Amino acid sequence: MKNKKIISLMLGGMCFALTLGICIQIKTVTGSKTIAGENSGKNDELRAEVLRYKERYDNKYKELEKAEKELEKERQDSTQNNSDLEKKEEDIKQGNKMIGMTEVTGPGVIVTLSDGKKDSSTVLNASDLIVHDADVLSVINELKNAGAEAISINGQRMVPTTSISCGGNIIDINGEKVGAPFEIRAIGLPEQLAALSRQGGYLEILKDASVGVELKKSNNITIPKYTGVITYKYAKNSK
Repeated sequence: MKNKKIISLMLGGMCFALTLGICIQIKTVTGSKTIAGENSGKNDELRAEVLRYKERYDNKYKELEKAEKELEKERQDSTQNNSDLEKKEEDIKQGNKMIGMTEVTGPGVIVTLSDGKKDSSTVLNASDLIVHDADVLSVINELKNAGAEAISINGQRMVPTTSISCGGNIIDINGEKVGAPFEIRAIGLPEQLAALSRQGGYLEILKDASVGVELKKSNNITIPKYTGVITYKYAKNSK
């Protein structure tokens, strides 16, 4: 009888401990779900706020484009039959073209860089299969040396103040985060720009590293204008 009581007490204690453990687990899971729900709610609010700001930006950008077209028309109307003003207007257009403030079209090449498809376990350094900011910069520099007159990366126009920096598995260009594949468009003499694929060139180095590389010529490439604001803090006009 005494043994039965001991066994009953032990079983009762085990059941109590088990019940307590289940209750704690349920409370923990419920708390986690509550926190996850709260975080999800905050994420939804942030996402909605970002979308609202994007909508405002798009609307303002449309207004800016409309104002620029109206200004362009006013300039054209005011310079008609005035050779001096027409020359100044042409100088403004050429200047905007050179600094990337107007959309341009012409012949050139399209270079596409993509992360390697090779099994990362078969290479010494898996990072070699990834397109880095230094790779993009090297290709851009070769295009400039080959005479490229206008360049864009994934729709981002290269201007004098453009910065290209690494941000993990993405690259920051003009303050915009873009990821691979990177489509680099360049306007210039196609045959000259296509020399990037020469033996010993940087594109060949990337190919040897199993990075995806594609280069094709085109007689009709469009490069968008820079949509940001170019400001010069230290460069002043000489007297």
